[in-house]
Parts: sequence; structure tokens; C-alpha cells
Amino acid sequence: MQKTIFLKRLRHREKQVLMMCFEKDQELINLIKRSTLDARFSITHLGWWVVDRPENLSAIFKVFKGKAWLELAWKTKPQKAVVKRTAKKAPLPDLVPDEYKDLLERRRYSENTYCTYVSLFNQFLHFIAPLSADAAREEDIRKFQDYLVKKRKVSASTQNQAINAIKFYYEKLMGESRKNYYIERPRKEKKLPVVLDEKEVLRILEHTENPKHRLIFAFLYATGLRIGELLNLRIADVDLERQVVHVKKGKGKKDRITLLSNELIPVILAYFEHYKPNYWFIEGPTRKRYTASSVRTSLKEATEKAGLSKHVTPHTFRHSFATHLHEHGTDIRNIQELLGHNSPDTTMIYTYVSKISLQKLTSPLDQILKSNKLIDNN
Repeated sequence: MQKTIFLKRLRHREKQVLMMCFEKDQELINLIKRSTLDARFSITHLGWWVVDRPENLSAIFKVFKGKAWLELAWKTKPQKAVVKRTAKKAPLPDLVPDEYKDLLERRRYSENTYCTYVSLFNQFLHFIAPLSADAAREEDIRKFQDYLVKKRKVSASTQNQAINAIKFYYEKLMGESRKNYYIERPRKEKKLPVVLDEKEVLRILEHTENPKHRLIFAFLYATGLRIGELLNLRIADVDLERQVVHVKKGKGKKDRITLLSNELIPVILAYFEHYKPNYWFIEGPTRKRYTASSVRTSLKEATEKAGLSKHVTPHTFRHSFATHLHEHGTDIRNIQELLGHNSPDTTMIYTYVSKISLQKLTSPLDQILKSNKLIDNN
């Protein structure tokens, strides 16, 4: 079934904007983030918005061409961004009680978690309708899981998030016991992170033409920060004298300190001199926080120019930071502190992709061949 995006003209944050509203879909979200739209998410309207300009409207159609149907709220007939017209599906009416949303906000859940929980719990309420959430049974929750897995074919991560969204209602809002019902959780996939070697990091930096983007990539690799943590940095959080970075309210609302490369200091000073940021360490042209979509787009271009076949994201620099520290002898406990992990078990994954453990081993093929050669060059 063709995906549908409802495009609305609204007044938002004292601006006339184009609001893109659709049922949560990671493919569409990725398209927005990787585009040059510089779109932002609105919790109030549960949609992504850009300033209402003709060039932005044109860009929206290009982004979703062949991927989704655009329903214009101000037109009597829909305009299409697809080759063939297919059936459209309207977004689900919002059945989520305000108390649920208010509690998410009071507990200061992140914007992404808020939107995910509200969307998935809304889907659950529609699935069990006309039953209310209070009247739902364990069997209804199981059937909803089956629907997500077999019909919607969602990922294990989305299935887990749906469970958490439902549990939040019963356990946090209604105050029920955590053992009040049993729901099956999917087995978590154990994937090893993509890691760049040191030469590949240099190749990406060498093929990044924009000085600001080159600083961003080097900073992510030098500090091990998440992309959101970097974009939330203030100028005052980067202490050039002590060569440390203060991460305020990172993942899990935790503060921490990470190291700052000495080689990066002159680059930062040159960036300050040229771009003259006012408050945020990395700012856009309008003095607002820089967008992750711009970073991802530039990184994709640099990776392609560098001739790398790996799927490189901003988070890849974080993985590479931790792996290379381990390879150079840094204790896993220190790496855990720098990354801000709660448990050392999370950090231990970098021992699996580190070359240290492999260098101590000998392939059985090397053992049996020894001085013999597999290929005779004579």
C-alpha cells in the first residue's frame, strides 16, 4: 500500500510553515533527515515542518517522488509525487489520553521517545477498539503483537517500543504492578558495529570540502560524542584550556566529561574566527542549532568521494573512537566513562571488533601450511 503524507499550511512558531504529517514510518523519516529540507519535528502537530516557501514545496515533492503520495490539505484534489496513483491511508485519529502525553512530558522523555510512544499506543488503542485500554486483556496485547509482527512486519526494535508504550500506560499512568501481565518480547539482535580503520577516517576528512563539516566529523571521532550531543553543545561546554568537553544531559539525561584532541584546538579556533558562532558550538546560518540531516548528507557525500563501501553514519565515528582507544591500550572502564555507558557490558562489544584479540590468534590455515604456499608461483 502506498504511503501517504498529509501536507498542511499552518502558523507555527510565528511562521507560516509547511507541515508534513504521516503515520510513523522510519523510511520516510530517513528521507527527510537525509534531504536538504532542514525540517524540524513538532510535538504539537506530530509532523515535520519547513518554512512555507515555493522552493521548499518543490523540494518536498522531489524528496518523496516515487516514495509517497502527497495529500495537500489546501487543495480540492491531491497532487502526486508518485508515478502511479495508488490507494491512500489517512492518519489514525488521536485516541491517546492527554494524561498519557502529560506524564511523558513531566518525566522529560526525549522528543523521539515521546512521538514513538504516542504513535504506537495510539495504534494499540485503534487495534483494540471499541474496547478501552482499561478493558484490554493480556490476550489483546498478544494479538496486537501478532498484528505488528505478521501483518505490519515491523522490526524487533519497533515491537519492543510498542510493548514499552503499552507498559507505560498500565505501569506508570495507572500504577499497576509490573508483573500484572505477561507479554513476550522479541529476541534482541546482536549486531556488531561498523567501524572505520584509522586510514578510512583520514580519507573521509580529506574528502570533506566544507570546513564546518570537517570539524564536525573530526570532533565526533576525537570525542566519541553522539550526533545529538554534539549539536546540543554550547560554546561554553568546550573547554580549550583543560582540553575537555562537558556533555550536558546526554542520553539518559546524564552529564559527563570526555577528552578533547590537542590537534583539534587550532581547527576550532579557526572555525570560531571564520563562522563566529554566538551560542551553540555548531550553528546554522540563522544562529540556530545545526541540523543532523545536514551532517548526514555531507557525510554521505564525503564517504562516496573517499571511495568507501561501508555504510558510514555519524555514529560510526563514535564506534571507531571506542575501538581505536581499545586497540591503543585504553582500559575498557575508561572507555565506558568517556562514552557514558551505564554498564561495562555495553562497552564490551568493542572488544569484539578490535584487532587486539584477533592479533593474538593464528588462523588454522597458517598452522597447517607454515612454510608451504597455497599457490605455487613457479
